[in-house]
Amino acid sequence: MTDARNVISEALREARTPCLTSSFQAECVVLTHMLLDVRPDIPVLFLDTYHHFAATLAYRDEMAERWNLNLVNLRAAEPRGGLWQAESTDACCARHKVGPLFSALEAYDVWFTALRRDQSPSRATLQDVEPFRLPSGRTIQRVSPLAAWTAKDVWTYAKRHDIPLLPLYEQGYTSIGCEPCTSLPPDPANPRSGRWQGQKLECGIHIQAK
Repeated sequence: MTDARNVISEALREARTPCLTSSFQAECVVLTHMLLDVRPDIPVLFLDTYHHFAATLAYRDEMAERWNLNLVNLRAAEPRGGLWQAESTDACCARHKVGPLFSALEAYDVWFTALRRDQSPSRATLQDVEPFRLPSGRTIQRVSPLAAWTAKDVWTYAKRHDIPLLPLYEQGYTSIGCEPCTSLPPDPANPRSGRWQGQKLECGIHIQAK
């Protein structure tokens, strides 16, 4: 766990305009807690996708008030309910997640994420710090201080620091995104198996432009 704090310190030493993205899942809240210790004013970017669980939005507001977060809610210019069903989950993610986030990231040079290598095969080669190319061609640094952590590490930290977690975990959810595309995990060995009905592994925000 000390290594995560070292990664944060090194990244902030070089950063001019850092930010953190948070979906307010357990790992995101743990990373936020760490960053607030050294950068209490860091912008916390939340993608308001128009399809969140009501519980997620209520928890976001609770934690934003409790920790006095510099919360930045990102929304699509023209949100469209039900796009995941009318067209595809890719179209919905592109409009409500990928587009708004990549546009917002143009204002920052260091992007902190709570990604972990053990979350998915698509994240197995994740580095603590790596360049990330935006669609505009601009490159920023993506920093993942929890890359080597496990789910157990996250929950241990949260318990140790008395951090309340999203109540949806108590209902059996293990990876929580938009309500229409999140279900209880059909494969207990794969925490993300309840996302997108198994259609894909990523929404697109962690995939670099080519």
